[in-house]
Amino acid sequence: MAQIIETSSQSFASVDVDLVTVDIIENALRNARYEMDAVLFRTAMSPGIREQHDEFPLIADHKGRMVVGQFGSFIGGFLDNYQGTVEEGDIFLTSDPYSCDGAISHANDWLVLMPIYLEGRIVGWAAMFGHMTDVGGKVPGSLPTDAESIFEEGVVIPPTKIYRRGVLNHEMLELILNQVRMKQWNRSDLNAIVAACRTAGRRVVELCGRFGTDVYISTLEQLLERNYRAMEQLILQTVSEERISFTDYLDDDGLGNGPYRIHCTMWREGNKVHLDFEGTDPQSEGPINFFLNVNMFKMFFGIYMIMVFDPQILWNDGFYPLVEVHIPERSLLRPAYPAALSCRTHGLGRIFDILGGLLGQRQPEFLCAAGFSSSPHLMYSGTDQAGEWFQLYQIGFGGIPGRPFGDGPDGHSLWPSFTNVPNEFLEAYFPLVIERYETVADSGGPGFFRGGNGIDIAYRFLEPGTISIHDDRWLTYPWGVNGGLPGARSTKYVIRTNGDTEVLPSKCDHVKVEVGDILHYVTWGGGGWGDPLDRAAELVALEVKRGLVTHEGAKRYGVVLDDHGAVVEPATESLRDEIRQQRGDLAVFDYGAPLDELKRRSMEETGLMAPRDPVFGAR
Repeated sequence: MAQIIETSSQSFASVDVDLVTVDIIENALRNARYEMDAVLFRTAMSPGIREQHDEFPLIADHKGRMVVGQFGSFIGGFLDNYQGTVEEGDIFLTSDPYSCDGAISHANDWLVLMPIYLEGRIVGWAAMFGHMTDVGGKVPGSLPTDAESIFEEGVVIPPTKIYRRGVLNHEMLELILNQVRMKQWNRSDLNAIVAACRTAGRRVVELCGRFGTDVYISTLEQLLERNYRAMEQLILQTVSEERISFTDYLDDDGLGNGPYRIHCTMWREGNKVHLDFEGTDPQSEGPINFFLNVNMFKMFFGIYMIMVFDPQILWNDGFYPLVEVHIPERSLLRPAYPAALSCRTHGLGRIFDILGGLLGQRQPEFLCAAGFSSSPHLMYSGTDQAGEWFQLYQIGFGGIPGRPFGDGPDGHSLWPSFTNVPNEFLEAYFPLVIERYETVADSGGPGFFRGGNGIDIAYRFLEPGTISIHDDRWLTYPWGVNGGLPGARSTKYVIRTNGDTEVLPSKCDHVKVEVGDILHYVTWGGGGWGDPLDRAAELVALEVKRGLVTHEGAKRYGVVLDDHGAVVEPATESLRDEIRQQRGDLAVFDYGAPLDELKRRSMEETGLMAPRDPVFGAR
């Protein structure tokens, strides 16, 4: 456990704070959190952080509890595992998931933590992690799809004082950067993260100076307590004492094995919700293991509850005592060191589908369909004609699920801060041309609220190189709910210059591409919500006009259109009556087909061999 050094032994006094002051401090902290983002985006160099915003900041109280931010607090796991001192001016860096209880979940995430001191006492913490484009290892991008241990995935940094009492540890930094392919990007991104944390530190000190340290600390206690009370009511109103379970699958592990089962059971005891992952498959030999930090999952649960049931609540760590989480050791979600973690994004995404399947079973009108499902990645690297190394890391997006309150957006991230890399940026800085960037009509699952469409990005390569691909939902469907139909699956294929088409696995490395080859990176659609036959026919016709649904696809909603795209009302009524008579009762969950059938039809439908059943043994 860390030893915190403070030159003042004076304790903080608890004082009453009026609501206006609470509101001012809360909004000032929220602004400081967004200022952290702004500082980072203006000074980072890698497109993953600068353009796509693959980073997560937080500001915590003096005990390390997050007050504003994303992903929940990283501080507790760090303090429990760090065996050294914490002093004024120290800034810590780590990329080792096993040293911080999974607060970060793979080696590409560099986590910076900074204590905020005022007059000899810690008054708060600032922290942020960002995904580095490269941290060394066996493949460019450092996300090998065939890794069997973390040692293959690049440099892994234990908790380290990168600044000691305000002085940069140059030798340590140079040692770390010597392991990576894009040194200048890593250096700039790290400096940007440090600058963002220092910005937060200044804002906290300013608030303490303006209102008084005791008022500031007491306000944070009030904010945490307020969140506790709000979440307590949500849990009592929406979570049953009856045990409810849900199961979903990761399609494969990159080594040809799968699918892998993730299972969660939820129930309430008193005012506490219990989430138990017993029944989840053991850890994979491949890199799809997701070291799920308990506090991170509590935050996921809280965010999902709030966004579905009461979006006005502002979340923080205050509700954590109300959530009990059990994750079996040596399972897919709590692997044992040194299990590989480089493809953990698929498990991370599937956790949100699991939550969607759990939260609302008691009240189906609050169910969300499947849609986040994965986090598609593309890496493209090589040496151009000028002899310069280039390396692209890009996150793609699929369809957001249909929800109780509306359609899922097309080709969008579930993370509110993530954005697409502009095509102009890609073409300006990398040897490629974007030939196509469009939604895939009919890929969103039909429903009263339509699932978001996936997207098809066509990359034409201008230099020879290699690509790596990370994705999932190529075998299983993003399921629909309450009568909604599943979304379409993902697919990836290369059209070679000789006209041949090569279907690629959803997880692959070392795929050689030549000048003129075109990669089609097609993501999955979101599942639909509610009976598609209840969707307004005129709205379906409008979406056909906009290219989101095809004429043929409109018939899945029971809508018949003429050659000009107008609704043919008698034919529509007749078709809807016919579909209702043939389909029977609506299913709460529509998975498309049983898993065994999906595997049997895999080659015919996807062009890929079905994965082998995993064999689990002692490691």
